[in-house]
Amino acid sequence: MKNMMKWIAVIAFVCSAMGVSAQVKLGHIETQKLIQAMPEMAKARETMEAKQSEIERELTNMQEQFKAKFEEYSKNGKTMSDVIRAAKEQELQELQQRIQSFQQIAMENLEKTQAELMQPIMEKAMNAIKEVGKENGFTYIFDLSQGGILYFADQTEDVLPLVKRKLGLQ
Repeated sequence: MKNMMKWIAVIAFVCSAMGVSAQVKLGHIETQKLIQAMPEMAKARETMEAKQSEIERELTNMQEQFKAKFEEYSKNGKTMSDVIRAAKEQELQELQQRIQSFQQIAMENLEKTQAELMQPIMEKAMNAIKEVGKENGFTYIFDLSQGGILYFADQTEDVLPLVKRKLGLQ
């Protein structure tokens, strides 16, 4: 945030020193609002929810399997021979490790899937913002979603409607 404020100050100083403040056209956008309005985002959300549900079902099955085996061990452990008890304990430990490993792999997989789904959406949004900037003569377009600007003057223009129109969104 401090870096962005420094750049804004530098830009304002350079523009005023050069006497071109009237030529600088500033705009702002909330990219999160744009991305949420894109139909690709709804599809990505559905894909992620389906993947999460699948993982949750498998994890629930694994946990229920562990619970059943643990209950059996707790109920019959005292009557088992040392060899069988040791084998059951090892089986429980291995199942617990599989559950932990599954959770870690699933989390990594979800993160990778989300990145793969978001990359083309972000790219499309950024390309549209750049095109709107060029077509409408903006010098700078600031992203308010990032919280980098706490104040913007009336002279800035919200380019969200222009970018939405560029993408054919309502």
